[in-house]
Amino acid sequence: MEFFRIKKDIPFMRYAWIFNLISFATFALAVFFLVTRGLHLSVEFTGGTVMEVAYSQPAKIEQVRETVSGLGYQEVLIQNFGSSQEVMIRLPLVEGVTSAQQSEQVLQALQTASPDVQLRRVEFIGPQVGEELLHNGLKALAFVVIGIIIYLAVRFEWKYAVSAVIANLHDIIIILGFFAFFQWEFSLSVLAAVLAVLGYSVNESVVIFDRIRETFRRYRKMNTVEVINHAITSTISRTMITHGSTEAMVLAMLIFGGQALHYFALALTIGIVFGIYSSVFVAAAIAMWLGIKREDLVKPQRKDPRDDPNAGAVV
Repeated sequence: MEFFRIKKDIPFMRYAWIFNLISFATFALAVFFLVTRGLHLSVEFTGGTVMEVAYSQPAKIEQVRETVSGLGYQEVLIQNFGSSQEVMIRLPLVEGVTSAQQSEQVLQALQTASPDVQLRRVEFIGPQVGEELLHNGLKALAFVVIGIIIYLAVRFEWKYAVSAVIANLHDIIIILGFFAFFQWEFSLSVLAAVLAVLGYSVNESVVIFDRIRETFRRYRKMNTVEVINHAITSTISRTMITHGSTEAMVLAMLIFGGQALHYFALALTIGIVFGIYSSVFVAAAIAMWLGIKREDLVKPQRKDPRDDPNAGAVV
């Protein structure tokens, strides 16, 4: 399905060097912020205290957040758990304060604001558990990257696999760079969003690569640059439909999803925007510079000697 069709191909590859220089600068800044500022890891990774409290009536999350923030805790994850009357609070580690002391302090503050609140559960998450989660998350990221390389190398050719992986890593590092620069909380949900962006971005690259292969087969007089420009131009309508509808859903989560979904939706928003950009200007351009050609995708057919009328003739 297409909303519109562009009749004249847009010369995307004419500006490939400019956009890739911008990408390199953005990537370098992201790496710089990751090294110098680091990620603001959540309780799941650093360890801390998890509290579950219950109210007799639906809890007012914003009021709970203001009460906890008044104790000096910033960017604490507070969300409904199970029902609108139950609230889960995740508190970071505080040097010299035990988990029991933290929970008692918070509970007293909550009871001052609303006497009907009751403590249901207190659980301490040790740093060792958080470190294990971080390592498992990095392993999952590595396995996804390896899987993408194998898939693209089998479906297309190694040049396409290399260019797609570089573009996808470009997206991931930039997302992490945003979180490092603004010191947004990096939680397990954000890690899930990063992994989702990997799959989402590679899907866009595969669509463009598939159209490149189709164009190579259909238009034999086009050179490589013309083929890439035609492939990207012909997929613009599809890109606007799929990415537009996805971004609308993500923006709905970002605006109306509350604190629990805020950073998850924010990571997806950044990933979708840069995923479109990288698939067009990074993945396609790198594939072009690696020297993709028609023979990489369209293998020449071998002639059967029996079809040669001169075969077997005696000279």
